[in-house]
Amino acid sequence: MSESKRKFAVCLTNEGYEASLEPRKIYELAPAEPKDPEGWLRVVDESGEDYLYPATRFYPIDLPADLHHALADEVAEP
Repeated sequence: MSESKRKFAVCLTNEGYEASLEPRKIYELAPAEPKDPEGWLRVVDESGEDYLYPATRFYPIDLPADLHHALADEVAEP
């Protein structure tokens, strides 16, 4: 995904997903797929895989350009 199109959200609660989500952690969001149910987000975990979670668990955030760029650089490093 191009750097300018990457989206992020903060996890507000991990209730029901304690093993998978960390509250207050910033997660990258993957683009929705046509079959995804309304009100759910595709959230990318540490493995790089995305999983569906209720959108109510997250708060979408806009990152400053320099932080957005720094995160893109971090992901690009081997």
